Amino acid sequence: MYKKSLALLLVSLMILTLALSGCSKPATETGSEGGGEEEATAADEIIKVGWMGSLTGDQAVWGQCELNTVKMLFEEINAEGGVLDGKKLEVIGYDTKGDPQEAVNVAKRLTGQDKVVAIIGPNASGNAIPIAPVLEEAKVPDIATVATNPKVTVLDGKVKPFNFRVCFIDPYQGAVAAGYGYDVLGFRKAAILYDIADDYSQGLTEFFEEFFISKGGTIVAKEAFKFGDVDFRPQLSKIKEANPDVLFLPVFFKEAALIANQARELGITVPLMGGDGLPSEQLFTMAKDAVQGTYIVNHVDYDDPDVQDLKTRYRNKYGKEMELNGYLAHDAVVLLIDAIERAGVADSVKITEALETADVQGVTGRIKIGKDTHNPEGKEAAIVKIEGDRYVFQQKYSAQLD
Repeated sequence: MYKKSLALLLVSLMILTLALSGCSKPATETGSEGGGEEEATAADEIIKVGWMGSLTGDQAVWGQCELNTVKMLFEEINAEGGVLDGKKLEVIGYDTKGDPQEAVNVAKRLTGQDKVVAIIGPNASGNAIPIAPVLEEAKVPDIATVATNPKVTVLDGKVKPFNFRVCFIDPYQGAVAAGYGYDVLGFRKAAILYDIADDYSQGLTEFFEEFFISKGGTIVAKEAFKFGDVDFRPQLSKIKEANPDVLFLPVFFKEAALIANQARELGITVPLMGGDGLPSEQLFTMAKDAVQGTYIVNHVDYDDPDVQDLKTRYRNKYGKEMELNGYLAHDAVVLLIDAIERAGVADSVKITEALETADVQGVTGRIKIGKDTHNPEGKEAAIVKIEGDRYVFQQKYSAQLD
């Protein structure tokens, strides 16, 4: 059934899905809409899955894509007969507004009121980290999509029992950026401009700096800003004086666009480099000319033949291109469906146990969950370069972590 054929194009996703009548609206906090047919369906024939992420604010474009992707896949799965011999999937989605406390509130609502068997999302580390106590109390697993900070799944050397993810983590991402920059591109002097108030930005900064120096490189400037800042010229002026070979931006697309525009205005011409927070159609809208030649550590090669069917289905359904988050949301669904099928029952604890031994093929790579880390072990990163209005694949690159 589905789980056996999930592989590769897996968004083809085994086709297991039917129309999600009760799925949540992407622009609201409401879950299922309820309707004649769904209300008549026995409760034990519906498996409720939660989703959480930003549907408003700076990162809304990512959250909306994630929720849309989950909705689309659940509809497809249900159309092919559902899971566990005919049970239908229902997604209940809420807006975290990008706020950690709101993420905790949403997690409590999904587990306490909506009684979901699992949660997909959030993408932001700052929202994924604080929900762990809620998950543990409710014994409901969560699969984060693009939350890359190590503390999402492991704290003080101890794995968080109900937190999982489908993305690689910041130490690996930082090592890949540093290694590729030093070994392949020949950078020897790097400058960093980061958000001092953001977990993702801090983590990626730390690990890039550590691995770049270990390679023999030098950090010639390290400047910080706080979320909400829009004028980066003072920091960029200092960076210009330091004469780096590359400017590393461990930030999200909005800040990256503003920084890129201002850097070019100040005469900074060196290449930019960033992590998985950069890719978005919004980056081109805001700073297409300024970000040309930027190198990005990404989770997926957008030109990979194995992702084309998923991209096409999403475009046909929603009339827009899929954001990076959609690919990770897809793989989170694949991982979850595999766990549900192997658990053999819609029980959150059994599903959690199945997640710990999961090994599936996603569009972003093989997802083999490490029992002691709850991370996908050994995933390669895709290095892409902005050329024109495209993210052009350069190569797969892996880094050795000690």
